[in-house]
Amino acid sequence: MEKQEIDSPNVKAPSFVDCLIPILVIILLMASSVWLFGNDSSYGPNQIALIIGMFITSIIGLKNGYSWKAIETGLINGISMSLGACLILLAVGSLIGTWMLSGTVPTLIYYGLSLLSPSWFYPAALLVCAIVAMSIGSSWTTAATVGVALIGVATGMGLSLPITAGAVVSGAYFGDKLSPLSETTNLAPAVAGTNLFEHIRYMLWTTVPSVVIALILFTFLGLQIDSVASAEKIEEMRTLLTSNFTISWYTLIPLVILLTLALNKMPAFPAIAIGALAGGICAILFQLDVVLSLLNSEHNPLIKSLMVVWTAMFNGVEFSTGVENFDNLISRGGMSSMLNTVWLIICAMSFGAVLEKVGILKTIVFYILKGATSAGSMISRTILTCIGTNLVTADQYMAIVMPGRMYKEEFSKRDLHQLNLSRSLEDGGTITSPLIPWNTCGAYMQSALGVLVIDFWMYAFFNLVNPILAVIYAYFGIKILRLTPPKVEVRSPA
Repeated sequence: MEKQEIDSPNVKAPSFVDCLIPILVIILLMASSVWLFGNDSSYGPNQIALIIGMFITSIIGLKNGYSWKAIETGLINGISMSLGACLILLAVGSLIGTWMLSGTVPTLIYYGLSLLSPSWFYPAALLVCAIVAMSIGSSWTTAATVGVALIGVATGMGLSLPITAGAVVSGAYFGDKLSPLSETTNLAPAVAGTNLFEHIRYMLWTTVPSVVIALILFTFLGLQIDSVASAEKIEEMRTLLTSNFTISWYTLIPLVILLTLALNKMPAFPAIAIGALAGGICAILFQLDVVLSLLNSEHNPLIKSLMVVWTAMFNGVEFSTGVENFDNLISRGGMSSMLNTVWLIICAMSFGAVLEKVGILKTIVFYILKGATSAGSMISRTILTCIGTNLVTADQYMAIVMPGRMYKEEFSKRDLHQLNLSRSLEDGGTITSPLIPWNTCGAYMQSALGVLVIDFWMYAFFNLVNPILAVIYAYFGIKILRLTPPKVEVRSPA
């Protein structure tokens, strides 16, 4: 049997029209999805839109000489890039389920209600998430732990969940962006060819003013809160928590274990999985009455408790206390709760992978760079390319690596230091990823926090302000580094 060639030697670069077709189709389909299905658009309609976009892009690739085998290989490689994120998502689902069951999240909510003032809750939520994310280098872990608890606190205080989610995302991405432990913070300078700590110091110029603006906006929103009404809801929530769970410092052991593993640089998937198992063990040790109440069975208590913990890991927990809002808050988790997000990520990565394979992304960048002469136009187009890559490939790593590779030489040609590039990759790639519902980060935040991206994106002030501020800096020449030409020593003839 003859070996089938993967790529034909006669493949053509896509034309401008070729590039335009899948982009316009996906914009039209996504807009139609939101218009027709509203908040349910992420639960199937968006996935179908992305798959249709993938097939249309594949047809363009076939027209230009690519074999289906080549396209399929690119498709599989693209999907494989998202498998790590999918595994983390499944582990987070288990973690939320067992942490609800063990009382870890209820305890965090209880202490949060005791310590946080309603008027200052939004800026405090940002700062807490920023500190945790900077310490462990992971916006995802921060959102799945502290973020989930803060959503619970906001529910108890009667505060806005979209604004709270915006504060959580803002803080988590601020801390992640400046942490030397963060994957994206290491990836951007590696792609651009700069030093990690120089990259972090250079990012401070756009990142710190952005978070200050965000804090001011969240403070203004917090001052509008009716503290008297919130106080009544806080007391009601505290009573419900103590009536249904054992609230104590030792129920926070799973959180301490997870943060310790993260600080010691254990990869996210095994760290979160261990955290989920620790939650299950603590549930049996500290919340046995709660565990046994969730299953009517003739089995002995040990078998019953094992079954409940097992169920919490794959299907979450469901409580019935008679208070609907409280039940909705604590009935969460399980791997099954993440399956729709995994489905969305696979479909989005399929579309992005085929776009890259058939050369459409590279051609788009070529057209974007036409006429980019000034530092302002170069940096602003880089940031826009990162945002566009986040939109079409649905992955923040792609939004850093692809523009970084494509623009590295162009920055040097235009006498711009590579630190300008590495900062722009973060300002446009890392920061905007959670604002896109079908991006891996947006889908993750939506699943972990239980708030739709289309509801919280307008309140993720840090993520919105940072790219805008970076473009303003570029056009006004603020903190734009130029390459210093090497000094040539002229020697007189001997």
